[in-house]
Amino acid sequence: MQKVNIIGAGLAGCESALQLAKRGVSVNLYEMKPSKFTPAHKNKDFAELVCSNSLKSDTLEFATGLLKAELRLLDCELLKIADECAIPSGKTLTVNRELFASKVTQKIKEQPLINIIEQEVTSFDITQPTIISAGPLCTEELSNFLSEFIGDKMYFYDAVAPIVSADSLDYKKAYDGDEGYINCPLTKEEYFEFWSALKDAQRVELHDFEKEINFEACLPIEIMAKRGLEVMRCGPMKAGLKDNGAYAVVQLRKENEEGTMLNLVGFQTNLTFPEQKRVFSLIPALRNAEWLRYGVMHKNTYINAPKLLNKYSQLKTNPNIFFAGQISGLEGYIESISSGLLCGINMLKYISNLPLCDFGTETCLGALQNYLLCGNINNFQPMHINWGLLKPIDAPKKDKKSALSSRSLAKIALIKENL
Repeated sequence: MQKVNIIGAGLAGCESALQLAKRGVSVNLYEMKPSKFTPAHKNKDFAELVCSNSLKSDTLEFATGLLKAELRLLDCELLKIADECAIPSGKTLTVNRELFASKVTQKIKEQPLINIIEQEVTSFDITQPTIISAGPLCTEELSNFLSEFIGDKMYFYDAVAPIVSADSLDYKKAYDGDEGYINCPLTKEEYFEFWSALKDAQRVELHDFEKEINFEACLPIEIMAKRGLEVMRCGPMKAGLKDNGAYAVVQLRKENEEGTMLNLVGFQTNLTFPEQKRVFSLIPALRNAEWLRYGVMHKNTYINAPKLLNKYSQLKTNPNIFFAGQISGLEGYIESISSGLLCGINMLKYISNLPLCDFGTETCLGALQNYLLCGNINNFQPMHINWGLLKPIDAPKKDKKSALSSRSLAKIALIKENL
């Protein structure tokens, strides 16, 4: 059986390596640490958690909890280690990040079929089975090679607006606009309250390596607010004013074909997540909104997955090459782990000349892969798991999450029998 090369020993790369090795596949795992670090990394160990030690909710009330339940059914190696390293934090899975990285590194080093190669990869043999899991801070040299190889540019930062669940919108305080948009009007008093809260809201502190990024072409909504009372009304909040005489309007547009997710147009932001919920909930139609994704603005490296990848995260022009983790266009720790698991499983099937596994949009695992396949090719943005990505289900609103979870776990159980 062919040996598999894996570039990057982050969350996705380590999960792929362990999934392959326990199935009898030899792996070359390339990692540039400890001889070279990205600006965000400090720990010499693999699978370093950089921004937080939280792997988010561990209950089926949230899509992140369902994703973990799917991964546990599929014997996810990094999630088992995360459970071992968990520290008390209510209903979230929070880990001792140093212990977690140490245990992952130890597990990798104990696996005889994993050959660790400590060197920076600036190019690779595209004829060999390879999983690219270089992470969101892929080096400039590898980024340049990948851009030339895939024939498309790499994206170097995120400027993402929040997304809300369509079910949670107060449609009594919204109206249909042109070209499929939904308009959320504000009175003069509501606009002043929103502007006042927004301009003084707490922002995420940028890393030193992100401060050089010029966001002028995609200005954060809170920076518009700081520049003056009327700036937003001359930009993203002016559309639809002539339709109903509102003082300002927030436009929402469909984020997916089913219309279950709605994007706040022009509301890219660097506010902290709690501040986004507090301030954006001042918009009358969004007072009780369910926030499926908060806005982010940070340095990142990822490919245009809908243009380049098939539904198994293989490069369309070269099926030897899989992309896993955040470089593929996913957002989040647990999402990266899940991507690594899927790429590990499907790489084995690929080199064994077996049909690859499609998890379908009834599961979180498959819904994430489907987002990479069907995202907006002209403005692709990274995404983390949320209920809006899953195939809709016919169930009462109060029972919907429970029904989605039951359907998903039943499908995962069936798929597991054939792995």
